[in-house]
Amino acid sequence: MIFEYILIVEKVYRLLNMNFNEKIVFKKFLSDNTYFFLLSAISLSLIVWIIQAVNFLDFISEDGHSFDIYFYFTVLNFPKIFKNVLPIIFFISLFYTISKYEENNELKIFWINGINKIKFSNVLIKYTFLFFLFQLFLSSLLSPTLQSQARLQLKESNMDFFPSLMQEKKFIDTVDNLTIFIENKKSPEEFKNIFLKDDLGSNRSQIIFAKSGFLKEIDGIRKLILFDGKFLNTDEQKTTVFNFLRTEFDLSNYMTQSITHPKVQELSTYFLFKCNYSFYFDKIKERFFKYKNVNILCNQEFVREINQELFERLIKPIYLFLITIIVCFLLTKYKETHKYKTYKSIIFTLGFIIIIFSEMSVNYAGKNLTNTATFYIMPLVLGLIAYVILRNKLIYKKTT
Repeated sequence: MIFEYILIVEKVYRLLNMNFNEKIVFKKFLSDNTYFFLLSAISLSLIVWIIQAVNFLDFISEDGHSFDIYFYFTVLNFPKIFKNVLPIIFFISLFYTISKYEENNELKIFWINGINKIKFSNVLIKYTFLFFLFQLFLSSLLSPTLQSQARLQLKESNMDFFPSLMQEKKFIDTVDNLTIFIENKKSPEEFKNIFLKDDLGSNRSQIIFAKSGFLKEIDGIRKLILFDGKFLNTDEQKTTVFNFLRTEFDLSNYMTQSITHPKVQELSTYFLFKCNYSFYFDKIKERFFKYKNVNILCNQEFVREINQELFERLIKPIYLFLITIIVCFLLTKYKETHKYKTYKSIIFTLGFIIIIFSEMSVNYAGKNLTNTATFYIMPLVLGLIAYVILRNKLIYKKTT
């Protein structure tokens, strides 16, 4: 009786000791992979962000926005960049970590501690779930919210960008339907010899000459106060000229050529679902919804964009699991195996094909309802098939 009790205690001790060892080796592997991922993802995101920030300099040089708006806009776009680089960096980091552990014989520590390759693969899939949630958070909540905020800043800056636009002896056409020429700029808001051409549409235009003028904000409305000048109104039939001593030119209706209307990428996920529900379930084929004081038409064309965007936000992160399963196929071969490097190259290429396919699927997901349903369930089907193949290969390898 005592002998049997001692055996049971010894088995429990070994089991607890084995679990403790498992935690140690898994902790090291996962921490190594996480460190490599964060370092690579942040580095690549910063490089892309800097390149994009250089391209956004047009906001200052051509669109006339302030440096504060430029900096704010570029910073708020960083989560979008990080979201886009996450899948490829996650794949590379997992592939690199497993390859490095195999080359250094460190994977053998797992096998020595009684961890079979199926269990190892399952742990990696569970580990991937954390990245899936993070990608989901970035794509469906954080990135759209910050991009919407950035667009709002552009829209609200329209009242402030005129002083920076006014440059001496240059024709400025940054503002829609308005051309401005200033011969002399006495101060940031005071000018001499001003020329304005306002395109009124329908072959009508208005040209204004003024000897002097200044910018002034009256009741929250930016106006150009002009003195001693002429109006020249033209249309298809006649031209009218008259003088003025003082006039006010309302600038509130003119906006920078920067896009201030929200794009589908900047709309909330809730709003996208609401539009989709109205189109498919309420059977309302055209309907306006208000989003942050902007009326957005929900119709068939817009719903197509919505389906693509929902795929981007909610479905594409599922491909992370497929990527993990593909990388786990490295466990089916040892480095001593014939043509191991060729096998690694095939796995690496296949992983990149999966990533490219997930990106291309966005364009096809919203073409019609059949395409949408097909591409929405495809990562689940592919992941299940790949996991069954991987499990069978590992079980077969274990029994042979």
